[in-house]
Amino acid sequence: MNKEVFDRGLAIRKDVLGEEFVEKSFESADDFNMPMQELTTEYCWGAIWGRDGLPRKTRSMLNIAMLSALNRNHELRMHLKGALVNGVTKDEIKEILLQVAIYCGIPAGVDSFRTAREVFAQIDAEKAGK
Repeated sequence: MNKEVFDRGLAIRKDVLGEEFVEKSFESADDFNMPMQELTTEYCWGAIWGRDGLPRKTRSMLNIAMLSALNRNHELRMHLKGALVNGVTKDEIKEILLQVAIYCGIPAGVDSFRTAREVFAQIDAEKAGK
């Protein structure tokens, strides 16, 4: 493991997804899935998200589209929240999901819109409770 890349990835991951979420992911990891946490942090967040070639907002928009196309709603939930942190607006998310629906199929769009609405409602409820 490249500690410098891992540390950069850990910092970016916490910035985008929230420190509590990331720490919980590591705390709940065991011998079986800890290597996946480390791999994701080093390569996904450190080596790719840590590059200067695209701003975080653009990377978030790409992730929303790709995760929607792949019907990976669990990961989509997390990245929708991160996208909002990275400055992607709800209107931009709506446009991304409409594009997904046309190019990847209506079912992918419908599921992604449903997931986004649930995430937005959760965020709104959390804000109202504070």
